[in-house]
Amino acid sequence: MNRLKHLLFDLDGTLTDPKEGITKSVEYALNKFGVQIEHLDLLIPYIGPPLYDSFIQLSAFSEANALQAVAYYRERYRELGMFENKVIEGIPQLLEDLQRKGYLMYVATSKPTVFAEQIMKHYNLDSYFQHIAGSNLDGTRSKKQEVIQYVLTHNNIPSEQSLMIGDREHDIIGAKACGVESIGVTFGYGSKMELNNAGADHIADQVEDIGVIISQIQSQDPLGRSFLV
Repeated sequence: MNRLKHLLFDLDGTLTDPKEGITKSVEYALNKFGVQIEHLDLLIPYIGPPLYDSFIQLSAFSEANALQAVAYYRERYRELGMFENKVIEGIPQLLEDLQRKGYLMYVATSKPTVFAEQIMKHYNLDSYFQHIAGSNLDGTRSKKQEVIQYVLTHNNIPSEQSLMIGDREHDIIGAKACGVESIGVTFGYGSKMELNNAGADHIADQVEDIGVIISQIQSQDPLGRSFLV
């Protein structure tokens, strides 16, 4: 009997590379407050965490200004930024292989669900997933732990049969809080140090490594004893 059945994937930096759309939309929002950015790469830390939190933590905005900044961000993002994006090389093949092997897959992202659904459909990735879940536009369910728990509860998924795959510490911390095993991927926007410090159970440096790690997990019994010879 396979120990794993349910695979939860982060979206930004794990399935797609959203750098252009997110950084340009953050720049647009910051410019509304008179903040000028020398280079878009300075805004890479905004990729992954909830935007509201990032405007407070990274730009030292007040709560009120952070809320307004999110609104400005969405002005540009929903028109342009959402599709200034690209599927990470190898992801469609990985999803095809995992689906063929019988895994049930889900998206768990801090991005608003309405945007995540449109992105997944636009890039023809939606058919691989049972459920695409994110935050609400009103800012609720924005923490990764909340999103992961929502996916588990909504789909009646036992945490011990699930695995979270993501590129930032928030994915790993959220998974641990929900009792879910995790793979931290270094081809996104989190460093290996960040992922290890967050407590990632496994590290994947390439897309292909994800499938290998999942197979290795399946080769062990619940006590962690390997059946490989």
